[in-house]
Amino acid sequence: MKLAAAAYPLDWFDTWDGYVAKLSDWVARGAATGADLLVFPEYAALELASLGGAAAAGDTQGVLAEAARHRDAVDALHLDLAARHGVHVLGGSGPVFTGARPVNRATLYGPSGIVGHQDKQIMTRFERRDWDVVPGNALQVFDTPFARLGVVICYDSEFPLLARALVEAGVEVLLAPSCTETVAGFTRVRVGSMARALESQCPVVHAPLVGAAPWCAGVEMNRGRAAIYGPPDAGWPETGVLAEGDMDAPGWVVAEVDRAQIARTRADGVVLTHAHWPEQAERLARGVVPVA
Repeated sequence: MKLAAAAYPLDWFDTWDGYVAKLSDWVARGAATGADLLVFPEYAALELASLGGAAAAGDTQGVLAEAARHRDAVDALHLDLAARHGVHVLGGSGPVFTGARPVNRATLYGPSGIVGHQDKQIMTRFERRDWDVVPGNALQVFDTPFARLGVVICYDSEFPLLARALVEAGVEVLLAPSCTETVAGFTRVRVGSMARALESQCPVVHAPLVGAAPWCAGVEMNRGRAAIYGPPDAGWPETGVLAEGDMDAPGWVVAEVDRAQIARTRADGVVLTHAHWPEQAERLARGVVPVA
């Protein structure tokens, strides 16, 4: 399979057609690499708030409401592009109002329709305090022709039990779309994603938002580099980095992964972190003994 991660900048649009042109170009260029899966970042959908004008885009709550207003049109556009290019696309996540407060939702689109949605599970301090974004649906497992996928949105990638639950449900590739305003924030997601690749012995696709968007409340500055990580084990790069782009450089990063290699590594790797995970519980059952 070929996996592609986007380092994606936010742009201002005066019209819906401007957004259609941008996304169409990005998907076309991603599909031209031969990728089976294109992964866009967390909160990439917030650029749609520009369609409501500066007042909406610059307001902490207005940015969420305006971006969410275009959800049906966003779905239709992604479905058309996925079908046209014969690819699966994890669309840029954004606010969806399933109740009084929004969830942060990423949708997986396939050539034949919507495969499903994954909502962020654990909110950052900013999401809780300033945006009041809430946790959404349960963890989802997405079956595709090339792999079984799971999504850990940004902060979720820093919590190992979420990824482990997905892996125990059969996930072979983890997707980690992110939005971080500092290099430190990006590094936390990078370290978390690489750790998930190590312990679960599988690829992790990290797609970050990049660049400045001073007009967009909550995502004024975004740092990161797109990358695809794997377990540093036999048959994989010894650094655990399959591919990565330059820091803050927009574009696609692509890596080819052998699905059978994931199974081989989990069954007979140099280390067996995936198989030996349950032994932690056995050890912890003994308790923690203080040494005077």
